[in-house]
Amino acid sequence: MLNSRRLMLQTASCGFGALALNSLLAEQSGVTGNPLHPRVPFHPARAQRVIFLCMSGGPAQLDTFDYKPQTGKKPHPGSVFRFRRHGESGLHVSELLPETAKQADKLCVINGMHADTGIHAQSFLQLHTGERLRPRPSLGAWVSYGLGTENSNLPGFISLNTSKTSVYSSGFLPSIHNGTPIGVNGEDMTRATISNLPGGTPRQLQRKQLNLVQSLNRRHLTQSDGSDELEGVIRSMELGYRMQMSAPDLLDLSGETEATLRRYRVGEAVEQIGTCRPTDFGRQCLLARRFAEAGVRFIEVNHGSWDQHKNHRRDLQANCQATDAPIAALLSDLEERGMLDETLVVWGGEFGRPGLVPGDGKDETGHNARGFTFWMAGGGVKAGYVHGRTSGTGAQAVEGKVHFRDLHATILHLLGLPANDLTWFHQGRHHRLTGPDGGQVVSELFA
Repeated sequence: MLNSRRLMLQTASCGFGALALNSLLAEQSGVTGNPLHPRVPFHPARAQRVIFLCMSGGPAQLDTFDYKPQTGKKPHPGSVFRFRRHGESGLHVSELLPETAKQADKLCVINGMHADTGIHAQSFLQLHTGERLRPRPSLGAWVSYGLGTENSNLPGFISLNTSKTSVYSSGFLPSIHNGTPIGVNGEDMTRATISNLPGGTPRQLQRKQLNLVQSLNRRHLTQSDGSDELEGVIRSMELGYRMQMSAPDLLDLSGETEATLRRYRVGEAVEQIGTCRPTDFGRQCLLARRFAEAGVRFIEVNHGSWDQHKNHRRDLQANCQATDAPIAALLSDLEERGMLDETLVVWGGEFGRPGLVPGDGKDETGHNARGFTFWMAGGGVKAGYVHGRTSGTGAQAVEGKVHFRDLHATILHLLGLPANDLTWFHQGRHHRLTGPDGGQVVSELFA
């Protein structure tokens, strides 16, 4: 059930901007309906929205969530940091993640993940789009297309802290489903999104300027017998204007308590790559919670630098220190607000890493796409549960294997969308997120 704060966030920004949109749509002869209008799920949904915590670069699963004890007389690759069992579930979590470990009973750990390639760019693209060689609509764009948004003044898909268009591209889907990228530091949303409007211009004058531009767009749309691209521009410009009404309040953290800011580590510096420097990941996680409260369907939070080849131990510790407390705060915050049950939180990267051999003095890792770890929480998945298993050295998934196609199918199903029947006709055939062969919904993960 929505609490009063969340209801306020969803309704407070629906005034003048929403009326302007209705007026605009009524005037458009070639454009009907609102593609972001919330849709009824295909089947009963377990989750209403997704927060994807993308750890770009390939987190080392053997030193975070996939414990491989050193057994036998001959040293072999495995976990080099200490692990303990946590919570009533007894989940193994690394010493590098003490705050996340306190949330162990919320986690649904998938230790049997595998992908097609260990090449960063290709696997990262496949993680986001299901396709590793060609640009395609991203997962968030498919969710926006399938479900719309719960807030008419906000997009269905927001991507925090990214410079890669593949993360938020709508591909061949209508451009209104494009993700809205918000700064490298999760800030400056208005300027990044509404660059076609003069900064510092009064709102009423902006509305007049936009009306003029849109009237020209609509005239051109009529003369060209309708254009999906131009239609998307019209809708995106209108959405951009309306976002000015709600975005500044959502980005303003001054109303959050000091205790909340501390739990998320907002503004704190952490040890990174041998030096102490600030990290903005906590702010991004807090913004993700606020956008989820406000009705955004899909929020992606990106944290890079998990590509640890040399100085593996040092750099992995730095990344864990930067992300551990904010992620734990996000999970506990969602639970306290009664939102976790309907919010699917997903953590992972494009692949994993082979383990080190303790005691051999080496501190370098490579890429491993044959077996790695993701975890989920909330949104209808089992809590305190481990699915799948890798081999004794973590070299490959051997039980409960889950491919990116299966992960995508499972996420769509949890949202009430048909995993392999959500399609778009493009270049002579129907396309889907899960590819030509489709994905398997992993029902074993469901509570």
